[in-house]
Amino acid sequence: MGKQVWRVVVAGGAAAVFTAVAAAPAGAAEGGVSFTRVQVNGGKSIVIGVSKEVAAPASFRMATTHQWKWPAVFLYRGGAGDRLWHAVETSDCIKVSSGVCDFNETMYFDPSVWDMRNSEAGAWKVGAEVYFEGGGGDTDDKGLTVHVKRNSRLTVNASPEPVSKDRTITVTGKVTRANWETRKYASYGGRLVSLQFKPDGTASYTTVKKVYANGSGDLRTTVKASKTGTWRWVYYGNTTTGPSTSSGDNLVVK
Repeated sequence: MGKQVWRVVVAGGAAAVFTAVAAAPAGAAEGGVSFTRVQVNGGKSIVIGVSKEVAAPASFRMATTHQWKWPAVFLYRGGAGDRLWHAVETSDCIKVSSGVCDFNETMYFDPSVWDMRNSEAGAWKVGAEVYFEGGGGDTDDKGLTVHVKRNSRLTVNASPEPVSKDRTITVTGKVTRANWETRKYASYGGRLVSLQFKPDGTASYTTVKKVYANGSGDLRTTVKASKTGTWRWVYYGNTTTGPSTSSGDNLVVK
């Protein structure tokens, strides 16, 4: 169920479960509330794999004279019925002044428990809402965008080793990406990936060349080995897929 319609909000030490409102979050639903200082995941993308729960922090300020319950920010596409989360925890009011509260929130995404669709990778809008005691509420579009991405992985192998100075070595690897629907990693072909090298005794890597993976996600290239050091692949991601860096493979040059 990628479009999560249940939400858990923790407030006052008690958990409450309720169904998402059906109205589209474009402007105030009933008014009387101001949401400001909205942040989700520090402005960074939310990258999700296939098995581990991801916790994305959020925060916001709410000002209202209404008696309220269950304030939260959320991710949506289209109307409010098309939302993405699996559980939400919202703190109690951190009082700023009369009628003004700051809140800390955590959105949880767990692909091992909830069904997710690969089409859900990409841009999501940010909305904010609150329910009023006695009925009604306010739902606002905050004009922010958050990218939710499928995690990627890289492997590396440099051979032969050891190798004589200035002899040619072959560096291979593979690019894979999380498939949320199968809950497995699958080949991610056609990606442009950087081959990097760090000589022993130094602290930083340098890009040696860039290589396209084949249709099966396989990487293969040849370079001359002049120094002992560590080789790795780096993929910088795109709008639907997170970046990744392989482990390093140390190769001894005699």
